Amino acid sequence: MLSIHNTLTRKKEAFVPIEPGKVRMYVCGMTVYDFCHLGHARVMVVFDMVVRWLRASGFDVTYVRNITDIDDKIIKRAQENGESIRALTDRFVAAMHEDADALGVLLPSHEPRATDYVASMQSLIGRLYEKGLAYQADNRDVCYAVRKFPGYGRLSGKSIDELRAGERVEVVTDKRDPLDFVLWKHARDEEPEEVKWASPWGPGRPGWHIECSAMSSDLLGERFDIHGGGQDLQFPHHENEIAQSEGAHGHTFVNYWMHNGFVRVDDEKMSKSLGNFFTIREVLARYDAEVVRFFILRAHYRSALNYSDAHLDDARNALTRLYTALRNVAPASGGLDASEAHAERFASAMNDDFNTAEAIAVLFDLANEVNRSQSPEMARQLKALAGVLGLLERDPVAFLQGGDGGDEDAGRIEAAIAARTEAKKSRDFATADRIRAELLEQGVVLEDTPQGTAWRRA
Repeated sequence: MLSIHNTLTRKKEAFVPIEPGKVRMYVCGMTVYDFCHLGHARVMVVFDMVVRWLRASGFDVTYVRNITDIDDKIIKRAQENGESIRALTDRFVAAMHEDADALGVLLPSHEPRATDYVASMQSLIGRLYEKGLAYQADNRDVCYAVRKFPGYGRLSGKSIDELRAGERVEVVTDKRDPLDFVLWKHARDEEPEEVKWASPWGPGRPGWHIECSAMSSDLLGERFDIHGGGQDLQFPHHENEIAQSEGAHGHTFVNYWMHNGFVRVDDEKMSKSLGNFFTIREVLARYDAEVVRFFILRAHYRSALNYSDAHLDDARNALTRLYTALRNVAPASGGLDASEAHAERFASAMNDDFNTAEAIAVLFDLANEVNRSQSPEMARQLKALAGVLGLLERDPVAFLQGGDGGDEDAGRIEAAIAARTEAKKSRDFATADRIRAELLEQGVVLEDTPQGTAWRRA
């Protein structure tokens, strides 16, 4: 049985869906005013893995990952660029999809944009207002009265007083309490008309936290199975979602909360201020997208992920070993044998809170078995199990020989290999060694096999 580490209870719990055989899951998506970065890549890949395993386990999964397309940063960037909010967000939504596609991330079942759900947000705010959990501040913003919600702080594991003393709490005098957060932002004169919606509290726009409460309840119901996101969203965003949704509906909002760990760069937290901030596109300019996906999945999703060139190089070499096994032994036809020992170990790892680190270790054991036994059946198992994680789905030769040189470059390499083969037949080993060395300098590794000489990129 699948167990999930529930952030809310701080322990692993057996997963029991609300509706047998079906899973409803919501993950906080991107705020689209710039290109996605490595932290976004981890969220997308991790929860894509979760969905893939749930579906492989026989569940019917409805997966919602939202798009925040209205936000202070979006407004500021659009004004700086002299373009409309929609033009800016459409451009970066398209870029996000390109990045996700490159990383092998499947489209969610629903991808709601916040601006399409403003009416639902206003309805939810209205319910909070009626229950005395919301009020209009002196600056005409509508705020949530945190101290009136008894369970506030459960997700972050802190009391109201501890949170009140936290340095992340911004003191705004218009609020009744510094912990209170904005549900509806009253329109500012300097803001463009396209971000001003009519409401019972005057023209304005929704606060960030209310967006996810409204979109998730509209698409998944008032209570659903799994809510996920990055660790940085645990407080205040997810804490506030619980307060809003449970305050409005009067019952449990989400059964299982999942949070993936931070991305670090050379053991330091990734941030623009430190100058170690990388977009997905910057990384993909240097590394194959499947290598990046493999690098992300090789670590357990709750652990910190340390990005460095050395770790990416190691991931590339490791993925190369797996593809080499499949190149040397063509997989047998047919599907996965779930009762085979490696498949059972793989399933056990994945059912233990999605332990991809252990599951990938099983793939390497399988690759070793393929190399030892030359078994097409074991090669089929390797390809099928890796496919559950969105890995090893390409032609092995295409991956191993991938590069920017195209057919002309491949033809040149093949010609050099043919010349080396002739030199070896003539016992001109000095020439054969020279050709091998020259190709290696160009990043091409030769591998002599019983079937002939194969080559791959270093």
